[in-house]
Amino acid sequence: MVRLSPRARVCVAGQAPGTRVQASGVPFSDPSGERLRDWMGIGPELFYDTDKIAIVPMGFCFPGLDASGSDRPPRRECRETWRERVFEQMPQLELILPIGLYAQRFHLGANNRKSVSETVADWRDFLPRYLPLPHPSWRNSGWLKRNPWFEAEVLPYLRTQVQRLIAS
Repeated sequence: MVRLSPRARVCVAGQAPGTRVQASGVPFSDPSGERLRDWMGIGPELFYDTDKIAIVPMGFCFPGLDASGSDRPPRRECRETWRERVFEQMPQLELILPIGLYAQRFHLGANNRKSVSETVADWRDFLPRYLPLPHPSWRNSGWLKRNPWFEAEVLPYLRTQVQRLIAS
């Protein structure tokens, strides 16, 4: 689920694997991953090239489902045990993409807004190191329709930066 790299300059900082990813052992090997790669403007060959892209979730394992059938939050002990140490080993990262609430809280700290929507709307405030994104899940399709500025403003910037950083 984790793809660390001493060379990658872009990091996808996700939440935790879902049921499909837990079964496959490959991060973002589901429809969310397809949408994320589309947002980034790259295919699987570049996305899974650890010389180009690091992938570090908040938790290594599927955290289970809550009573409503949604994924539970990433397990706290994973973050507390290894997350800071992992990022200390990758000082070369230039762009970190915190995806979803838990990753945004960790990476943006006190600068994080009250909600993912507010954080993503203020995306320019976190540049150049961080570009917060909503989760690319199908469950956020309504959010994407209600927020057309995301596709019009954030995605072109994201694609340009990813291309710039993976080209060298």
